[in-house]
Amino acid sequence: MNTVTEAQSLHRHEFTAMASPCCFHLPDLPGIHTLAQQMEEEVRRIEQKYSRYRHDSVLSRLNAHAGQTSVVDAETAWLLNYAKVCFEQSDGFFDISSGILRSVWDFRTPTLPDTTDLQRLLPRIGLGRLTLNANELWMPADMELDFGGIGKEYAADCAAAIARNAGVHQGIVDLGGDLHILGPKISAQGEEPWLLGVRHPRKPEQAIAQLPVYRGGMATSGDYERYFELDGRRYCHLLNPQSGWPVSHWASVTVLAPSCLLAGTLSSIAMLREAAAVDWLKEQDVHALLIDPALQLQPLTPAA
Repeated sequence: MNTVTEAQSLHRHEFTAMASPCCFHLPDLPGIHTLAQQMEEEVRRIEQKYSRYRHDSVLSRLNAHAGQTSVVDAETAWLLNYAKVCFEQSDGFFDISSGILRSVWDFRTPTLPDTTDLQRLLPRIGLGRLTLNANELWMPADMELDFGGIGKEYAADCAAAIARNAGVHQGIVDLGGDLHILGPKISAQGEEPWLLGVRHPRKPEQAIAQLPVYRGGMATSGDYERYFELDGRRYCHLLNPQSGWPVSHWASVTVLAPSCLLAGTLSSIAMLREAAAVDWLKEQDVHALLIDPALQLQPLTPAA
C-alpha cells in the first residue's frame, strides 16, 4: 500500500470499494464532484463485474462454466489476454489460476496447510492450460480464475481514463494504495512531482520512503497485507504458484510504470521471483524500490 502525502490543495472524493479505502485527489474545478462520481461508478462497475464474491459476476459465471466453452465480451477478453501474456513472460510466476491455493492457506490462524492437500491443488494451476480464441474461452473443469491480482489496478487506470477524457490532467487516483497519477502538481514554480509515500512494511501507519512521481502508475506488493508468524517465520499471502508456498525474500517491492496495472503486475512478479527480482526488474527498465526483511532499501532506476 502506498500513501499520498501532498494533496491538501485538491478536492478529495473518498469511498470504499474492492475491500479498500479509495480516494480521488482532483483539481477543485467546477463539475469535479460529478466527474468524481462517474469515476467511482466505473470502479464499482469493474468490482461487480469481476468480483469472486458475487455469484452474478462475469468471473463467477466463467468459473461455473469451467470445462465448457464460454463467450466473453471484449473487456474480459482483453484482461484474459493480458493475464496470459504476463503468465508467459513471467515464466509462470504470475498466474490468475493460483487463487485456489487460498482453500488450504488460512492467514487468520498460524497453521500450515497439510502437505498432501497442497500438492493435490498444484496440478490444477497453470494458465497455459486455458485457451482463448477471439471471444471464446475454454478452461479445464478443474481450473478456477481469480482477477484479484489485477482488478484493482485495472480499475485505477479506467477511472483515470475518465478523468483524462474530461480534460483533467492533474491529480491522483488512489484505490487502496494502488495509484494512477494523472499528472504533476501545478504550483507557482511550475510543474512539480508528487511525493508519494511507500508504506513501512513493519509499521503500517508510517511511510518508509517517498518517491517523486510526475505521472503513471505506482503499486506495491508486500508481505504485510495478510500473513501470520509461526516459529519465528513470516508466512504471507503471496504464494508461489509452482510450489504453493509463500515468498519470503522481500518485505515489499514498489514499481513505477506507465499504468497502475503494469506497475502492480511487475511488483507482484518481482516478489514471486524472490532473489532473481533485481536482475529481472532491471530488464524491465523501470523505477523500483525493493525492501528486504531487514528493512534495507534497494532503489532501481532505468538504464540511461
